[in-house]
Amino acid sequence: MTLNPLYTPNALTRESLDALTGATVMQFGVNWCGHCQAAAPLITEAFAHFPDIQVLRIEDGAGRPLGRSFKVKLWPTLVFLVNGQEVDRVIRPTDSNIIFDALNKLPKKFF
Repeated sequence: MTLNPLYTPNALTRESLDALTGATVMQFGVNWCGHCQAAAPLITEAFAHFPDIQVLRIEDGAGRPLGRSFKVKLWPTLVFLVNGQEVDRVIRPTDSNIIFDALNKLPKKFF
């Protein structure tokens, strides 16, 4: 799986995410964020071991209801969901092992 290098505005609603089945990772940030740019290679490295996990890179900011519904305050924030329910969260990762550990908490049946 190749991760989309850009955060994109998204029309997803919290209700549509809550209804998802399987494992999904919401990655909140913005394209110009230095923290997001610094974390990008770490995120790519960790996700290389989990090619079947769906990753949604969502542009966040003031007035964006999806990020607010997850109480995102710092970028990047990765929210790990199983069947629409949050099971873990990583905020501003500085090491790929932190992300790898969160991915390993997801049920193995999803990858």
